[in-house]
Amino acid sequence: MSSTGVIGSFTAWDYVVFAAMLLISAAIGIYYAFAGGGQKTSSEFLMGGRSMTAVPVALSLTASFMSAVTVLGTPAEVYRYGAMFTIFAFTYTLVVLASSEIFLPVFYRLGITSTYEYLELRFNKVVRLLGTILFIIQTILYTGIVIYAPALALNQVTGFDLWGAVVATGVVCTFYCTMGGLKAVVWTDVFQVGIMVAGFSSVIIRAVVVQGGIDTILNDSYYGGRLNFWDFNPNPLQRHSFWTIIIGGTFTWTSIYGVNQSQVQRYIACKTRFQAKMSLYVNLVGLWAILACAVLCGLSLYSIYKECDPWTANYVSAPDQLMPYFALDIFQDYPGLPGLFVACAYSGTLSTVSSSINALAAVTVEDLIRPYFKSLDEKKLSWVSKGMSLLYGVVCIAMAALASLMGALLQAALSIFGMVGGPLLGLFSLGILFRCANSKGAIVGLIAGFTVSLWIGIGAQIYPPLPERSLPLNLSTAGCNISNPSNWTATTQFPVTTLIKTESNGRPALADNWYSLSYLYFSTFGTLVAVAVGVCVSLLTGGHKENVNRDCLLRKEDFMCSSFCTYSKDTSMEKIDVLKWNPYPVVDHGTDNPAFNHVEMDFKEKNEKANGVHI
Repeated sequence: MSSTGVIGSFTAWDYVVFAAMLLISAAIGIYYAFAGGGQKTSSEFLMGGRSMTAVPVALSLTASFMSAVTVLGTPAEVYRYGAMFTIFAFTYTLVVLASSEIFLPVFYRLGITSTYEYLELRFNKVVRLLGTILFIIQTILYTGIVIYAPALALNQVTGFDLWGAVVATGVVCTFYCTMGGLKAVVWTDVFQVGIMVAGFSSVIIRAVVVQGGIDTILNDSYYGGRLNFWDFNPNPLQRHSFWTIIIGGTFTWTSIYGVNQSQVQRYIACKTRFQAKMSLYVNLVGLWAILACAVLCGLSLYSIYKECDPWTANYVSAPDQLMPYFALDIFQDYPGLPGLFVACAYSGTLSTVSSSINALAAVTVEDLIRPYFKSLDEKKLSWVSKGMSLLYGVVCIAMAALASLMGALLQAALSIFGMVGGPLLGLFSLGILFRCANSKGAIVGLIAGFTVSLWIGIGAQIYPPLPERSLPLNLSTAGCNISNPSNWTATTQFPVTTLIKTESNGRPALADNWYSLSYLYFSTFGTLVAVAVGVCVSLLTGGHKENVNRDCLLRKEDFMCSSFCTYSKDTSMEKIDVLKWNPYPVVDHGTDNPAFNHVEMDFKEKNEKANGVHI
């Protein structure tokens, strides 16, 4: 591959592939705007009439948070830090189990549209309002990042204006989300997750062909230290280790899948609770597949650029631009395939942003408009929902500028979810798992958790962890054709470390301890502080004496295993009844004289007559 930085460029066929993806996405929105008579009520617009099935919802869940951050960020993560990211496969399993067995049953039983309705049912309106405001802030910030990410890709590979791409992304998302509601969002996600898999697969297949087989890629990765799956260092300051990913990752992603409106809104829109649970378990398979593709792309990236790192050689200006650079490099003789990869990144963004816009509209309508404007009927609320979708589309485009100030996209995105999602997860856990929790404990716990998370998160942005905490691996430029070699070093590890160590003398003590905590633990600390403080304050303010609606708490019969046991028991009873069934029942004879039976003699129980005679 190129050692001079000269790569291919976009052709007409690439633009055709890219435009086709946009047009199909928009067409799905237009179709659902008019299918079945259109979106006549807010329930149809925001919840798809609660008639969705497991498979499309599962694919939609996979697409939404496996966004352009995954397409661009995860391969770059593996390229720089190794394949330890694969451990997230175990994390996703724990997340799906927790979400489907703890949070889903309660939300589905209550029949809510916004997850924050639960907070009022369990606590009071103040807690609901606090949760709603935090969610809106969190989602707008995150959506800004995922709009900005593919704009970087487009800017790198086509020279298309960066902010023009940002606006185009937001406009397309806002269009089909406003037109078609949740059904358009879900079915567009189904199409887009297919594009994501196709884009990843094309890159992997081409890289395998270029390198002469997958053995070469794995061999290069092994000797380059990239197959570093197992690191059991318990130090919470290390950016990624087995324990960091399992514990911190589980809390971070449960705050997304368990209580985040963007995800919950989809699976509680399923027609039955069983379908809702199945959507999460089928989604798990999708998460594994996307993760495997992203990791293989990262290893392929290293195998091809092990002697000439484009980032160190200044062929790209940021790690998140490595994948689009890679795609143009290996596909320069294959018109249309670079367009497929950029469509892959763009699809990730469209799916996530549309889901976020729909969720923001749902929360605003259900939590901030419906309770205070009770005169609005369903038709008017439907129009209000569409108006909110349009408004939030514009707001998210404006907030995309913030992403350019937050550094690496992957860590920035998960940091936001950690800082805000962690305390919200603690708040919902407090209500669902602790009968003694009351509104005073919920409010104080939420504020405490959010304060701690914000303290760590902002500190980490101001004082980034030292390289010995993040453990970046060597990136060589020895094979690059650079005109002035004296400006470059063979690897990036030592000069960067030396530079940061020189500057670290002015860092406060907290910077190398508290602020250097792994970004995956932001959510963990926020959740645990919110729960611990919430329980203590509740107990001190008489929470154990309050009557709690049992529907707002987790129950034994909510677990999948309990449901299966009950189903098996019912089935066995049916089998017993069938075995005992007798088409010719024995006549009920009298006790003393077999010639008589109880039917003939029991005049008190059966008083019907025919021609004056008892029958």
